[in-house]
Amino acid sequence: MLSHPTHDRLIALGLVGMAKAFEEQRAQPAVASLTGLLVDREAVERQSKRLVTRLKFANLRQNATVEDLNTKAARGLDKALFAKLATGDWIGRRQDLLITGKTGTGKSWLACALGHKACRDDRSVLYYRVPRLLDALALARGDGRYTRLLKSFARVELLVLDDWGLAPLTSQQGRDLLEIVDDRHGRGSTIVTSQLPVDHWHEVIVDPTIADAVLDRLVHTAHRLALDGETLRKPAEKSGKRGRLDSDAAE
Repeated sequence: MLSHPTHDRLIALGLVGMAKAFEEQRAQPAVASLTGLLVDREAVERQSKRLVTRLKFANLRQNATVEDLNTKAARGLDKALFAKLATGDWIGRRQDLLITGKTGTGKSWLACALGHKACRDDRSVLYYRVPRLLDALALARGDGRYTRLLKSFARVELLVLDDWGLAPLTSQQGRDLLEIVDDRHGRGSTIVTSQLPVDHWHEVIVDPTIADAVLDRLVHTAHRLALDGETLRKPAEKSGKRGRLDSDAAE
């Protein structure tokens, strides 16, 4: 007897006994059809729970999705490249992505949207703003969690490092960053967002030797989205209320 999609799905769900029972019931179309519907519902429910778990762990800064991208915004976004990035193939190939542009051009939004899509594709994702990441590593070094924390960064399939280059990095912070990118080089994908053009990233790390090592692993083979134009953040209303952000305007 040829394999049936419902039988295969039961096996994938780990329900071997039900798979055997389904094969026995296939001679009764009505019973088999009802079983198929129940299995489909179980598969959808499990997928939904996995997504919730993935998103909770990722801790993305913004609730952004690739479907909500504002394609009319004048900011120089390479839409064809972004569409390719949204497929997630580059994550499977363990490649990196650098997103640069002025404040308000939507760098963080784009990064979070791609992170959200990766979670939907059942990939592990973790988001950190670089200043808080460096603070977390400094604390971990003091209480003995440093190695364990580095391992957690190395394991995820996609690491999002937001707000790179807001301030110069000390030698120790540069070494921390090198540990992360070295562990992930060729083993996982990383998104880095920054207000600084990539040509100025070397200046952010005080130690030039460490800067060379970090950029060698992170920059040369990465995809790049360079955004331009004015901020997408809408100005506050005259009433004094805080201005509303476009769907993909937030940093």
